[in-house]
Amino acid sequence: MIKNSLIYTCALLLLAMCFAAPLYSQTPPDPSHMIVGVSDLKWTPIIKGCDLAAVQGNPDADGPNFVIRLRCTAGSQIPAHWHPTDENVTVLKGVFQVGMGDKFDQSKLLTMNVGSFASMPKEMRHYAFSKTDTIVQVHGVGPFKVIWVNPAEVTPPDTKPKS
Repeated sequence: MIKNSLIYTCALLLLAMCFAAPLYSQTPPDPSHMIVGVSDLKWTPIIKGCDLAAVQGNPDADGPNFVIRLRCTAGSQIPAHWHPTDENVTVLKGVFQVGMGDKFDQSKLLTMNVGSFASMPKEMRHYAFSKTDTIVQVHGVGPFKVIWVNPAEVTPPDTKPKS
């Protein structure tokens, strides 16, 4: 009796695995569905210590949704800036700090840990600091533009992108 039950259970598991395998395939059945792996991202330096990669959509296009990631090394400072559209930020790695205002002020930084989310309405002046190596994901409706409050505070990026 136990032997038959064990054989029956094993047969059901094998059958389930055969039917479930296509569900977990990396090839989506619907071409509008997509999976973006970390190795698929193409990083571009934007300011000293920070790179940007498009995850989905075109952040430069007017109207459609986009998703981008920002990767910064520990100690990177993002000067005060604003965007003409709403900005939504989720911390994926590290400790990211943000503050509101027209000038970087370390005493006003608020800490965001992994999983933290922030939403800033269009034209809100803000700045950031990467306390550790960080990756944040930004999503919104394009176009995604950065308007620096004081462009002289922006440090140009390193000449070679990180791998």
